[in-house]
Amino acid sequence: MGVGMALNLSLQGLCFLLSTMVAAQITELRLMNGGHRCEGRVEVKYQGEWGTVYDYKWYMKAADVVCRQLECGPAVDAPRAARFGSGVGPIWLVNTVCKGTESTLSDCDHFPIQDYREQGASHSWDAGVVCSGFVRLAGGDGPCLGQVEVRSGKDWVPLSDGNFTLLTAQVICAELGCGKAVSFLQDVSFRESDRVWPKEFQCKGHEPELRFCHKESCPGGACHRGAVQVFCSVYTEVRLMKNGISQCEGQVEMHISGQWKMLCASHWNMANANVVCQQLGCGVAISTPEGAYFVEGGGEIWKARFHCSGAESFLWNCPVTALGIPDCTHGNTASVICSGNQTQVLPQCNDSVSESAGSAASQESAATCSDRRQLRLVDGGSPCAGRVEILHQGSWGTICDDSWDLSNAHVVCRQLGCGEALNATVSAHFGEGSDRIWLDDLKCTGKESHIWKCPSRGWGQHDCRHKEDAGVICSDFLKLRMVSEDEECAGWLEVFYNGTWGSVCHSLMADITLSIICRQLGCGDSGTLNSSIVPREGSRLRWVDRIQCQKTDSFLWQCPSDPWRHNSCSSREEAYVSCAGVRPKSCPTAAPCTDKEKLRLRGGDTMCSGRVEVWHEGSWGTVCDDSWSLAEAEVVCQQLGCGSALEALQEAAFGPGNGSIWLDEVQCMGRESSLWDCAAEPWGQNNCKHEEDAGVRCSGGRRLLLPTTAGTRPGPNLVRGNFSLSEMLCLILGALLFLVLVILVTQTYRWRAKHRALSSFEDVLDEAVYEEIDYLVTTKEDLLGSTGALSDDSVTKLPYYTGDGEDNSDFRSAPAQRTEAPSEDYDSAEEVPVPVAPPASWMSKGEVPPEEENGVTASQTGSSVQFSRGVAGSGKEAASPWLLQGEEVDPGYDDVELNALGTSTMVFP
Repeated sequence: MGVGMALNLSLQGLCFLLSTMVAAQITELRLMNGGHRCEGRVEVKYQGEWGTVYDYKWYMKAADVVCRQLECGPAVDAPRAARFGSGVGPIWLVNTVCKGTESTLSDCDHFPIQDYREQGASHSWDAGVVCSGFVRLAGGDGPCLGQVEVRSGKDWVPLSDGNFTLLTAQVICAELGCGKAVSFLQDVSFRESDRVWPKEFQCKGHEPELRFCHKESCPGGACHRGAVQVFCSVYTEVRLMKNGISQCEGQVEMHISGQWKMLCASHWNMANANVVCQQLGCGVAISTPEGAYFVEGGGEIWKARFHCSGAESFLWNCPVTALGIPDCTHGNTASVICSGNQTQVLPQCNDSVSESAGSAASQESAATCSDRRQLRLVDGGSPCAGRVEILHQGSWGTICDDSWDLSNAHVVCRQLGCGEALNATVSAHFGEGSDRIWLDDLKCTGKESHIWKCPSRGWGQHDCRHKEDAGVICSDFLKLRMVSEDEECAGWLEVFYNGTWGSVCHSLMADITLSIICRQLGCGDSGTLNSSIVPREGSRLRWVDRIQCQKTDSFLWQCPSDPWRHNSCSSREEAYVSCAGVRPKSCPTAAPCTDKEKLRLRGGDTMCSGRVEVWHEGSWGTVCDDSWSLAEAEVVCQQLGCGSALEALQEAAFGPGNGSIWLDEVQCMGRESSLWDCAAEPWGQNNCKHEEDAGVRCSGGRRLLLPTTAGTRPGPNLVRGNFSLSEMLCLILGALLFLVLVILVTQTYRWRAKHRALSSFEDVLDEAVYEEIDYLVTTKEDLLGSTGALSDDSVTKLPYYTGDGEDNSDFRSAPAQRTEAPSEDYDSAEEVPVPVAPPASWMSKGEVPPEEENGVTASQTGSSVQFSRGVAGSGKEAASPWLLQGEEVDPGYDDVELNALGTSTMVFP
């Protein structure tokens, strides 16, 4: 047993030793084929050979371990399926499961190390990692330009621009895999955070990463409150080569991705040449001879096209197009001859002299002036479409659209290297310009080399306004979209080229290409290809294939590809892309949405004023002002919760929009809950231009705070009311009705209270009268029924109404006391004895016998008897003075008269 235990322990120790040796052998780790050191395909070294990791059960916890092991910050992504390309050699690790706390990847659980290709594993499933790294460029059009930010814990904080140099920028660009730094900009406002990295980097330029540069604390512990922007590019240097020597004339060569390459002469023009000459300090361009300095075996010819206006400081600042560009013809390289003197002063242009004059001097002057002028297209979203502008006498100006046609547009497109003209736009189709209007009534034949060589009224001579600015759309104008019936930011990828939409093929389309596509369309920073969707039916153009973008590309147009073809691939190879920002097409934002969210106002000075724009088929468009009135404006204002309409504005009062004009001839009653409920032409059908865009001004909404121009006095900050006139009237009428209601309720309550009080008062009075009458009758009967109580001398005759004789027999029990009735309708009144006055002691003391406290006094005035509740004493032996005739007896206290309103009076005959 002891031998077995010893053997077991020995085996365990051997296994531990072997595992330790294996672990030590795979601790070497690297990331390959990524944009920088901290992203790429995961590879481990085992037995001296590098191999990959199979992506089965490859998750973020494993990526975190890899990033931490490589000191690359937290993991951002754990891509699978060979996103960074397929590796070569063995597949060493399979089923790698990490907890996230391991120090190295070898500490994670995994299957035994072996080459799993022998088990059927494929490099198509190689695992990858994207780490955050230590530095990034944020807020730009791509990962290779933007504000410098470094990681501090879990946050990104901006780097101060204090003591920042181009050498530091070069280290940053190299670390990010973005080529070389071409420029940087200091004293930039911070993008988001108010925090600043507390140190300054002082790089020498040879460091592999920013974290290896020397760091110094900010002077005085306070860093300069300004950020820095860095611009990286694969285009880093330019030179003119003649006979192997760089000088101010020769073949144009550019340093691209670490190699010198010749530029193609296709679409190369004087504007590009001027930028090169100025960048090299060689004055201005004199000419651009094609292929004049070509040398066999000089290297690759770069086919991308530059679209300079002539005002750029560096050639790489010019717009670049590489998409669909064919290979350059052998020997057709770009060349430039510069003036060679940076301080050379060119003669002033004499615009009074015709450029077509025959003398050599005038021709030279015309050539010099022509070369100094520049041409560009503005606000078209592409270097080959937009408003035409000319730089003349140091300022940019526009061209009036009088006589503007395709012949004129052809000259512009050819001069800019944008192919042929597809459309000559008028009426400020691309928006209104500013400053001067240089040319009017141009009459080109279409063969001129420069637009200003066409006949015209002359420089600055016109009768136009900027609403008549001319524009062009050239055949090289490119536009991108996704086609889907029910989703936005997802669909079949299409590109507009040569005036027609066509599909894009997905061969070689990598993640960086998808990221650029989605970012360009405003659909997030990443995307995926959907290969499981059913191919589209029907025939269509399939323009381009094999697009290969780099990190330094900001737009799809900058990415090299195969040349334009009508049928670049089959229908099964058309690209269907889903971006991170995918959303239902029925809403401008995430679903669900209401009609209010499909309507907006733009260009106004308040939140509730501006150009009316509606969302339809995945894009915003305007409304034409035909039939536009306060009724339609009222519906818009109510739908947006902006109160009532104050104005219904026409003729693009808030500036012309762009894109589609979705609605025309809108006719509302003014009571509709939504603009969609109003009658209108079918969606997209109109005969309008954006100069007819409708606008509204509503009663609600706060005035937007606009920056004031320096030196001007800001006006008062007006705040519009939150209630419309009709709402205010409703509030006032409501308040008045409420007040009237309160008054009516109060009066009703008072009337009812008074009525109840009077009713109670009458009830009490009636009870008192009836009680006194009963008491009177009862007392009378007592007096008449008492023997010897009365004598003839002590009784005064008093007629008393008793009603019918038959009904009052009870009162006739003493015949001797009865008198003759005056008529047959009346009985004789009995004679009632006059009671004896009470004792003087009662009167003086105001006392009342207890048994008489509820007595009643009566006084006779004229022909009526008034009964008053009082204090009387009747006595059982001597009667109280409650009935008198001829005179009143004052009992010594005041009677309360009951002959007020509502009291009863008994009248005796």
